[in-house]
Amino acid sequence: MDLKSLIRDIPDFPKPGIVFRDITTLLRDSEGLRYTIDFFTEKCLDLGLTADYVVGMESRGFIFGSPLAYKLGAGFIPVRKPGKLPGAVHSIEYELEYGTDCLEMHQDALHPNSRVLIVDDLIATGGTASATAKLVQKIGCELVGFGFIIELQDLQGRKYLPDVPIISLIEY
Repeated sequence: MDLKSLIRDIPDFPKPGIVFRDITTLLRDSEGLRYTIDFFTEKCLDLGLTADYVVGMESRGFIFGSPLAYKLGAGFIPVRKPGKLPGAVHSIEYELEYGTDCLEMHQDALHPNSRVLIVDDLIATGGTASATAKLVQKIGCELVGFGFIIELQDLQGRKYLPDVPIISLIEY
């Protein structure tokens, strides 16, 4: 299946010169969504990426991470923006192009030595994925890999990630 054909390009969003890769058109296509999750699962299994937990970043990482965790027989852990989780949290602040941001995870979500696969819809500059990896590793977990639906290769985000397998289903 040609997954790229299910991604809508929106020029000049969120600002002029940017082409936004919109996954909502993929999500509405039942066959495309099923194929994406099945293909993602197959790629993980082909690479031997077994995990105790799939960690997905807010919010589109939840969409793909939950069914992938189900297919892999793993638990799912959400990583959220500050103030969204009700319990005690681990947090990590990270640099953006202009400023900083923060991610949080419940303190009781992961246990040291757990095997973790990090999933999101897209990797651009790698900042959010890298911060999530640091958060997972700070807890003492083993990072087994990353999975993305889309990779924007020109932004070279992959070079900022730890040296583990990286799956991207669609490359621009």
